[in-house]
Amino acid sequence: MKKYENIKSFDELIEAEHGKIGTEKRNQYEESSQMFIISEMLKEARREANLTQEQLAEKTGTKKSYISKIENGRGNIQLSTLIRIFEVGLNKRIGLTFL
Repeated sequence: MKKYENIKSFDELIEAEHGKIGTEKRNQYEESSQMFIISEMLKEARREANLTQEQLAEKTGTKKSYISKIENGRGNIQLSTLIRIFEVGLNKRIGLTFL
């Protein structure tokens, strides 16, 4: 618990747990965090649209197993496919922000 003694912000906690920005461990954490966010957004949007994974896959020219992988944070998704899933399959717009 001593390593948490002087932590005063969430950023400091993330750095203590996963290393400084740019390190391999931190990059892996950031990548998995982003994939988790995308997977949760996809699940929520699909459910709001009242579509099954199979229906969404059919609408977007992918496979149900591919949609499932993304929703479970296990897939390596191409940006063009992600855009097609959200924009064609779910009628949602995607915006990207670079920090």
